[in-house]
Order: sequence, then C-alpha cells, then structure tokens
Amino acid sequence: MAGTRRVTLREASEILGVSVEAVRKRVKRTSLRADKDPDGRVYVYLDASPPTSSTEPEVEGSEMVGELREQVGYLREQLRREQDAHAEARRIIAGLVQRVPELEASSERPEQPGAPQTAEEEQGRGEPRSGAGEAQEGAQRPWWRRVFGR
Repeated sequence: MAGTRRVTLREASEILGVSVEAVRKRVKRTSLRADKDPDGRVYVYLDASPPTSSTEPEVEGSEMVGELREQVGYLREQLRREQDAHAEARRIIAGLVQRVPELEASSERPEQPGAPQTAEEEQGRGEPRSGAGEAQEGAQRPWWRRVFGR
C-alpha cells in the first residue's frame, strides 16, 4: 500500500475538511477504504500525496464562463427588448389617458340637436321641457342620467 496512509476517523475528517460523520458515511458506502482494529477503532486509508491540480477543471471552467457570458448577453438583449415594449405600452396608455376628457365630452353631447333626450319624450308620453336652462342642464348631464332619468 505505497502511497496511502492509515489515519483515524478524526484525522481523516480534518484532512478531508468534512465532519467525522461524513467520513463514517463514506466508509459505509465504501467510497473510502477502512478497517477496524481488534479494540473497535476504525482507521481510514487516504492517499499520502495531496491531490494534484490538473488543467482540466480550468478548461471546463473557462468554457462554462464563456457559455455563461453568452447567456448573460442574451438575457440583457431580451431585457432591453422588454423595456422597449414596456416604454411603448406606457406611451400608448399616456395617449389614451389624455383623450379620456375628449371621449367623455363627446359622449355627453347630444348626437342631433333637438332630438329627444329620453325614451319617454321620444314616444310623446313625457312632458316637454320648458326653458333654455333645462336644455342646457340636459346637455351637461351624462347620457345614462338622461336615459334613466336620474
């Protein structure tokens, strides 16, 4: 067993940087080789040399960084498009809000001057209006008040 060393569970946990319980679970799963001495103490076999760093993780990391940069670029472009669409929607809404008073004013005006204002007047059952003040007041009231008489 050249290249390996025999250590206790506690030493293995310190070397590996994990808890003692994590080392026990690795032993149980057989991902770490271990044995038990006659008095019940568990020893773990670890590589004597520290793990060497290879260039593969760096290559994979740089590829991942490139892919993530592409995704960030795509998401930025998508966000810009959504912001443009939102600005257009706000512009349209602002135009419509400015027209609301015009639309209300046009809906309050009688369509034909001298036309009956209510259904009763149209059928001849209603009392004719007298005076210009009432005619003026009828033109200022909303259509639904003129129709329903409120």
